[in-house]
Amino acid sequence: MKLDERGANLLFQVLTEREERASVAIASNESFAGWTKTFTEPRLCAAIVDRLTFNAAIIDTGTRSYRLAQAEAQHSISG
Repeated sequence: MKLDERGANLLFQVLTEREERASVAIASNESFAGWTKTFTEPRLCAAIVDRLTFNAAIIDTGTRSYRLAQAEAQHSISG
């Protein structure tokens, strides 16, 4: 899902304000390099990743998402 620049800026503001008050948890099937598909403005994407990863605990499960695999399987059947 792509966010337009306004939406990405608003999300950045929310993350910035939230960081100063409490923790944020995010789950993603994409590596950080793939986040440019959602945050299409490179500098804003880098700023969001930077904001989220500062003092973060990043947990990489090393597994593929079951839901993503099912969606891909359905797409290949119907496509």
